[in-house]
Amino acid sequence: MSPPSTPTPAPPGGPGLRLRIQLLLATLMSLFVVALLALQIDGTRRSVQEEIVAGNRVAGQLLERVSWVYRRGGPDTLLDFLAALGRVRANEITLVDAAGRELYRSPPSTYKAGRAAPDWYARLVMPPVQRQVIRLSSGELAVEADPSRAILDGWDDLLRLGGLAAAALLLLNLAVFWFVGRTLRPFSTILRGLARLEGGDYAARLPALPGQEAASIGLAVNRMAAAVEDQLQARLQAYEAERSLAESRELARQIELHTERERRDMARELHDELGQSVIAIRSLAQSLSHRLAPGTAQADATGHQAAGLISSEAARLYDAMHSLLPRLTPLALDTLGLGDALADLVQGARQRAAEPSITLTLGDLPAELSADLPAERALAAYRVVQEALNNALRHAGATQIRIELALQAGASGRQLSICVIDDGRGLPADWQRAGHYGLRGLRERVRSLGGEMTVLNRGVPGEAEHGVVVAATLPLPPVTSDGVPAARTPSTLPAKELRP
Repeated sequence: MSPPSTPTPAPPGGPGLRLRIQLLLATLMSLFVVALLALQIDGTRRSVQEEIVAGNRVAGQLLERVSWVYRRGGPDTLLDFLAALGRVRANEITLVDAAGRELYRSPPSTYKAGRAAPDWYARLVMPPVQRQVIRLSSGELAVEADPSRAILDGWDDLLRLGGLAAAALLLLNLAVFWFVGRTLRPFSTILRGLARLEGGDYAARLPALPGQEAASIGLAVNRMAAAVEDQLQARLQAYEAERSLAESRELARQIELHTERERRDMARELHDELGQSVIAIRSLAQSLSHRLAPGTAQADATGHQAAGLISSEAARLYDAMHSLLPRLTPLALDTLGLGDALADLVQGARQRAAEPSITLTLGDLPAELSADLPAERALAAYRVVQEALNNALRHAGATQIRIELALQAGASGRQLSICVIDDGRGLPADWQRAGHYGLRGLRERVRSLGGEMTVLNRGVPGEAEHGVVVAATLPLPPVTSDGVPAARTPSTLPAKELRP
């Protein structure tokens, strides 16, 4: 029998380990790519700056030359000079007359003609541009840096680097996806094994798994499953043993009840049938003895002697039968109650053995409880006292025997406490060996009624304080009457318990 299982909570939602590793690596790679692109943009910005600086230097030299040409030849000579000069590196040269008409503009660059970087990228990498102007008598000459080709080169490099980074990121993610899937594949086997354990298959075991971590987890899961299976088997065995013990106790109880009924029937048959017959035989023998007595008309010495012998034997048989009745069943329990039945038991013991001093103390036991105690518990209490008293008289050589009954307030209600104390030789070391069923059988009988029984040695045999203490408690049914006396614990002496 397994304990009731509690519902297993569903696993928390969220991405799995594989996806989280992928996201982590993708994030790191993306940050790396962003860092590369930022470095590329910064490099382009520096390159454009250098291009502008170099252009300004060329423009300065150019302006000096243009001034010299203009002074010697005038505007026409300057136009011829500019046309022959063409485009000067990353500079845009414009010549306008006094009326603002454009006389000359540098030809467009043939390098990557027709293409330009996006405006946002150009604004991102291009620093402020310086425009140099020379005032002429017939107009002005403007030289302005034009780093558009350098910016376009940076844009192309950025696109190329971005493409390579995206391809590398894709390939790396695919490789990591495959590698992580291969690495985490044993964990799916672990999850299936745990699911089988959760479903109650405690004999499930995981195979040998590749990888140090997976192998360690697999071994731990197998050890856990083995421990759970062993514990379950132990609990099943304990449950079976407990059920078997309960069945055995119930069977023993039924046998005990049946035996007590048989004893009661036998005792009633002995008391009602055989006892009356023995009394009748004795009465007839006494009558016959009177008739045959010397001095009578039918005097017969031999017959008188035989009749007297029959009468005495009948009396002896009656006494033996009468002493046997309490051993079979205490008939006084049916009519007088536990207290009077124990008093009758003690009185009979005093008559059979005059030497020991036997005292019976009922304590605060109410009269109604003594008379109305449930029959099974009353009989069990009587048997405890009877067995302890007989052992003290027959085997212990006791000179003092105390029998105490009292009420106790237990955790689950009232209890009847029984205690029998003697000053005899004490229990032998082998008193629990096979074949000695008196006290052991009583202990099981008391336990079957929900009570407890202990057998203790008082000290060491041969010392002043020795003997045996037999103590038992029996739970009592609840009562509705008021004024229940306070529980009184029977007197006990220092004792050494002999555990079964």
